[in-house]
Amino acid sequence: MALILSSRAVLGTIAVLVLACATFCPASVADVAESTAPALAPGPASDGTSIDQGIAYVLMAVALVLTYLIHPLDAASGFLFS
Repeated sequence: MALILSSRAVLGTIAVLVLACATFCPASVADVAESTAPALAPGPASDGTSIDQGIAYVLMAVALVLTYLIHPLDAASGFLFS
């Protein structure tokens, strides 16, 4: 019988300590509650706008290179036939 009373006393003491901690330390209880909540999904790494802009830059570079390749031929023909 003495063992049962001492275990009840220990459990009662632990219960009082837990209630006191929950009362005086609500931030730690909230942190535990947040840590068990599922994490939000991350946002998209890139949207379609950046991909479209990259394609546009490549096409402009190709157009610039073609312009510089074709322009000397056009300029040379003007000097030859003048």
